[in-house]
Amino acid sequence: MTLKNALYLIPVTLGDEDPAAVLPVSVFQVITELDEFIVENERTARRFLRKVGYKRNFDDVKFHLLNKHTQSEELAPFIESIKNKKAVGLLSEAGVPCIADPGAVVVQLCHQHSLRVIPLTGPSSLLLALMASGFNGQHFTFHGYLPIQKPELRQKLRELEANIYQKEQTQIFIETPYRNDKLLESITSNCQPHTQLCIAVDLTLDTEWIATHAISWWRQHTPTLHKRPAVFLLYK
Repeated sequence: MTLKNALYLIPVTLGDEDPAAVLPVSVFQVITELDEFIVENERTARRFLRKVGYKRNFDDVKFHLLNKHTQSEELAPFIESIKNKKAVGLLSEAGVPCIADPGAVVVQLCHQHSLRVIPLTGPSSLLLALMASGFNGQHFTFHGYLPIQKPELRQKLRELEANIYQKEQTQIFIETPYRNDKLLESITSNCQPHTQLCIAVDLTLDTEWIATHAISWWRQHTPTLHKRPAVFLLYK
């Protein structure tokens, strides 16, 4: 049964797969009891809710928009209902909330007001990629997006590679899908031939593909990753 005065962190699918294939029944049960959500995009949130069997009339559902344009002074109303003994759901655009996602600011606000935060189980592309990479799963760093400009990107890749050998630390990062191929070209051009690279693409989808090889191998077998969600991992 859904607890009142709590923020539920609700995972969503990573792509267009059947939610029942990757989300536990408990997530569906929580969603059906909520009528207030914090979302990054209302249109995609509504589509997801309908896909998981949400039956309520959206005219009776409150959506708070939380994205890169949301100002800090706009956040207070997001948790008012929780203060008034109501449960609210926080939805990510893909995967789990608050990981490479703006939801963390709302979680911080809840903790500041001693409101309960309840994370629900669901797919995380970063953890799935790390699990399948064969790399160090006890010591790793997620860098989010790397610099776009070549000089800064080249320097960042050198820093990441140094961390691999000096700290024995797996380096994880992502890119906007339409820039994947350019990033891969930079990785293979700037990293040492013996450094290991794992590429995890379309995780949880029917087209899922995960491979780990040395940079020297990738230089000879360069895949096309254009517009496909991917996670990149470097290790030794």
